[in-house]
Amino acid sequence: MGVALTRSAQWTAAGHGAKTLEVTPLNEAIVKEIIMFVESFIYKYPQEANYVFVEPLEWKTNLDPSAFGSGYAVSGTTVKSEEVDKNGEPLLYLSVPQIKIRSFGQLSRMLYIAKNMKLKEAQACIEDDDSESEIKMKIALQLKQLDLHLLNHSLKHISLEIRLNPGTVKNDIELLKQFSGKGKQTVLESIEYTSDYEFSNGCRAPPWRQIKGEICYVLVKPHDAETLCVTCSKEGVFLNGGKTDDEGQINYERKGEIYKDLVTLLKEKSAIFSENMSKQEIKFSEQPQKDQPNEAPKEEVAITHKASVTSRKSTQEKNRINLGRSQLTKRLEPSLNWRTSVSSKESRNTLRDTQVEKHGGKLEKSRSSVSPGRAQLIRKSVEKIEEIISDSSSESEEDEEQPDHRQEANADLPSEYWQIQKLVKYLKGGNQTATVIALCSMKDFNLAQETCQLAIRDVGGLEVLINLLETDEVKCKIGSLKILKEISHNPQIRRNIVDLGGLPVMVNILDSPHKSLKCLAAETIANVAKFRRARRVVRRHGGITKLVALLDCGKHSGEPAQSSLYETRDVEVARCGALALWSCSKSYANKEAIRKAGGIPLLARLLKTSHENMLIPVVGTLQECASEENYRAAIKAERIIENLVKNLNSENEQLQEHCAMAIYQCAEDEETRDLVRLHGGLKPLASLLNNTDNKERLAAVTGAIWKCSISKENVTKFREYKAIETLVGLLTDQPEEVLVNVVGALGECCQEHENRVIIRRCGGIQPLVNLLVGINQALLVNVTKAVGACAVEPESMMIIDRLDGVRLLWSLLKNPHPDVKASAAWALCPCIQNAKDAGEMVRSFVGGLELVVNLLKSDNKEVLASVCAVITNIAKDQENLAVITDHGVVPLLSKLANTNNDKLRRHLAETISRCCMWGRNRVAFGEHKAVAPLVRYLKSNDTNVHRATAQALYQLSEDADNCVTMHENGAVKLLLDMVGSPDEELQEAAAGCISNIRRLALAIEKARYS
Repeated sequence: MGVALTRSAQWTAAGHGAKTLEVTPLNEAIVKEIIMFVESFIYKYPQEANYVFVEPLEWKTNLDPSAFGSGYAVSGTTVKSEEVDKNGEPLLYLSVPQIKIRSFGQLSRMLYIAKNMKLKEAQACIEDDDSESEIKMKIALQLKQLDLHLLNHSLKHISLEIRLNPGTVKNDIELLKQFSGKGKQTVLESIEYTSDYEFSNGCRAPPWRQIKGEICYVLVKPHDAETLCVTCSKEGVFLNGGKTDDEGQINYERKGEIYKDLVTLLKEKSAIFSENMSKQEIKFSEQPQKDQPNEAPKEEVAITHKASVTSRKSTQEKNRINLGRSQLTKRLEPSLNWRTSVSSKESRNTLRDTQVEKHGGKLEKSRSSVSPGRAQLIRKSVEKIEEIISDSSSESEEDEEQPDHRQEANADLPSEYWQIQKLVKYLKGGNQTATVIALCSMKDFNLAQETCQLAIRDVGGLEVLINLLETDEVKCKIGSLKILKEISHNPQIRRNIVDLGGLPVMVNILDSPHKSLKCLAAETIANVAKFRRARRVVRRHGGITKLVALLDCGKHSGEPAQSSLYETRDVEVARCGALALWSCSKSYANKEAIRKAGGIPLLARLLKTSHENMLIPVVGTLQECASEENYRAAIKAERIIENLVKNLNSENEQLQEHCAMAIYQCAEDEETRDLVRLHGGLKPLASLLNNTDNKERLAAVTGAIWKCSISKENVTKFREYKAIETLVGLLTDQPEEVLVNVVGALGECCQEHENRVIIRRCGGIQPLVNLLVGINQALLVNVTKAVGACAVEPESMMIIDRLDGVRLLWSLLKNPHPDVKASAAWALCPCIQNAKDAGEMVRSFVGGLELVVNLLKSDNKEVLASVCAVITNIAKDQENLAVITDHGVVPLLSKLANTNNDKLRRHLAETISRCCMWGRNRVAFGEHKAVAPLVRYLKSNDTNVHRATAQALYQLSEDADNCVTMHENGAVKLLLDMVGSPDEELQEAAAGCISNIRRLALAIEKARYS
């Protein structure tokens, strides 16, 4: 732990001695990781937790002696643990304000007691602890593992931090200058640098300050505050000490917290800046953005500058990180060279542009006059605008624009680089024969090597290759496409091809009568369409329809389509078309285009072929598209499931993976799950669980099993195939994407008694409980469901309780994700029902009852319903019911009464019924207006809601005022109808409520006449 705290943690003083931790997000993350480790130590390593330290951990604490309960002897301002060492000394001794702890077990219990103060206590312990005691080898090994974990966690945290660079800061400042001035609508009065000198690396700070990562210093005059002197550094932006009065020098010392950028700091310091900035954002976001799909690439470039300015002004704060990433990020180094009027890089760019103009060709038409860095920023801004209006919101692969890397002029380049550049010159100036020879010679190079790929691009070869695609010579087109197909595996080349307008040309080639050209064009499109902008270009130029037509190329021959399909050339054309559609199908808009173009029947027909190289892209396309409900319905209609199941028995692992993933996507539907079973798909899925080397395939297979397990009939089959035992074995040493599916499948299987017994006998309870300490949201939702299902069995519940699983479930009620909270709450219900001494167990969780009651303030209906169910079980114990009443459960439940959600209605009514059994809670519910809304629940169509409501009204009717309210809201007539219900509990509750109302009426009538 010393390495992590020395290297990663941020201290107020240099070195490692008498010092304190700074208040930073990184330090807080490290301390939280330490707390999580210590809290789990007592149940993960119970023997080591009892080991007594040679020297105690000692620090000044803010804990009050009254916070310590059972297990501790409290006397005035001192506390002693009942647990002692062999000499009779307590393992925890508190004498306000000093605390001494001599074991991990007591340290863990102290953190539980500290509750909301645990962060401060852990920090105080770390700061004051300078003992160098030796401990047993096992504890040392565990601390070493924690140390490595903290270093990894620190690296992840640091990697997520925003690092500014001179280009980003300069853009921000120049942008703010445009909106500054004396007018009321301006965001600032003025903003200016403290220094006019700019170094060659873009910094304006002195070299001795650049070493500390500082970029420049800015004087900012807001409308409603004094002039601010701001330091911009690679770590962020902060206020410094300002300029001194006598010498005008800057006091570099930081005077406040660090902000991610200049706009964020100014929003915090100036209300007028924040208000006017918001107006500017609204103003620019309201300007209409029109989509013109039929315009040529030249026209798109012409509107780029205007669109980028609008986008940058209207979304400048949101896109700050993206703008920073689009610059060429490099480590800041001090520079003593002043910037010249024209940098050497700009000179090289100008020379290259001049050479290109001499050669002429397509580049002149497609390149804008702006600098490469500016052009990339503009392209990024336009992409942001088009993202908002585009349907392609489901895309995730390679959607970020990558920095454009150029070969340095003085770099040591291999001979192939210069040889390729000579060949490109022949391409530019030679006749048809020379062009074909040059293309053949270029193809002989290793085009998979990045140096060769960039050599073609750097000398303008991409423009020439794309121009050759517009000629009438088939040989030139084939040669050009073969080269483009190879080099388009490079992400930078892909983006350059799109920028130069290469995709529309390739889309046009798909109409060619030459099958070789079609294949090469489709394969190249498959390589290029790996990012959002490229996929959009393919769709807008009609590429989806043409690619779908390739799947049916056999129909144009004289022979029948089915027999022609298996001819080598036709198969290759269809395969290439499917490959391109696979790349394009990562966009929702493209999925719809494929469906409307009639792609599903053609894919279904190709799925019947025996060619594996054809099946992989076909199944891959279906797998991508099956995420949409329209596709799932079409897949059922085309009887595709049968062929997917058949291909699960293939020897090709990639094909098995995609088939399993397609089943996973489709098995949300009950009919599809039945089809998988009827076609014999469950057995191959179960057998594939035994092959764990290929993790991608294992994730797809376990996902398919999870979704198929939603049907009880399928679970019975999986039990016959011994799949449940295999799934239990996969609960350890697997990646999270596999664990999510494995636990999800076990959660579905646990709904049956026989399967719960199997899981317990196979030792599955402990690994499930261990997974409750994770942070993956989907995994936690599935684990809590599985643990809750196992807790229905008393034997399993004993194991869960022994492993401290109930406490872990309770701690998940603090999780920020509503789905995790709700799932944990549902899991707690059977735990409380089946625990031996449930009331005492619940009370043992410090602050647990208050936490549950406070969750009634949530806005999430599922969380509210699950928490009501938990409170219903908690309230079965009278002492616990008294405690939650004191915590204000009655008014919070009453506020929820006006709901239309039947699930929440049912559990809310059950909770109210149970809470009525303490003190004057019946009267309190009436005072908080909860009775009248409950009467309306009787009009629901759900019998479960009727039963719970009738029971609640029966309890509430014990109070006379509540009876009057029920009568006024028409409860009697509704209850009379329910007295004849076949549900005995509903009958009894309805009759009891009517009886109470009738007794009150008789008593009033008797009193009136007497």
